[in-house]
Amino acid sequence: MKVGTDGVLIGAWASVRGTDRAVLDIGTGTGLIALMIAQRNPKAEIVAVEIDAESAEQARENVAASPWSNRIRVEECAVQEFVAEQKFDLFVSNPPYFVDSFKCSDESRNTARHTDTLSFVELMRSAERLLAPDGRFAVIVPSEAALSVIAAGRLHLVRRCDVRSKPKGSPKRVMLEFSPRFEGAAVREEMTIGDGSNGGYSPEYIALTRDFYLKFE
Repeated sequence: MKVGTDGVLIGAWASVRGTDRAVLDIGTGTGLIALMIAQRNPKAEIVAVEIDAESAEQARENVAASPWSNRIRVEECAVQEFVAEQKFDLFVSNPPYFVDSFKCSDESRNTARHTDTLSFVELMRSAERLLAPDGRFAVIVPSEAALSVIAAGRLHLVRRCDVRSKPKGSPKRVMLEFSPRFEGAAVREEMTIGDGSNGGYSPEYIALTRDFYLKFE
């Protein structure tokens, strides 16, 4: 799984506070989100967890080639088995989300895309177990899975952003942010990636992601 729009979106949208010191990226793949968080917070220490051996090795290579190699550690394991001495201020994930759908012959791709190895319930339980009392958990999922994710755990929804690919289209992705603490009604947001032209991007998408794309310089 290479760099994709979902990873860029959640890496740029997740609330990264200046006080965050311990960050966890689950299902890091090539390390994209961990690298984005390191860029956004110069004091954060990031642990990137990846179950697939080849992906974990590629993430290590990408981290080693980055300016933030001293602040990112890649762990090869399932999040259900991950144990840490500290709780995390921020937990971010672009998780597998296909349920009971057709699989291809590439096992690594199946692991990255299907919920067999990490269900939504297991993901939410991991967030509950690993988050600090004032921590945040940010995740991106298909729109049709949003209610299942919200209902899968005991965390409180604090932000929601529905993402459309093009103007007037129906949302295809939803970004959700949770807290162990109830903070009132969740903030609702909307975003459109395309501007309706052939390959053009909306001003809001450019504003959110310009720090991470060379094409937006």
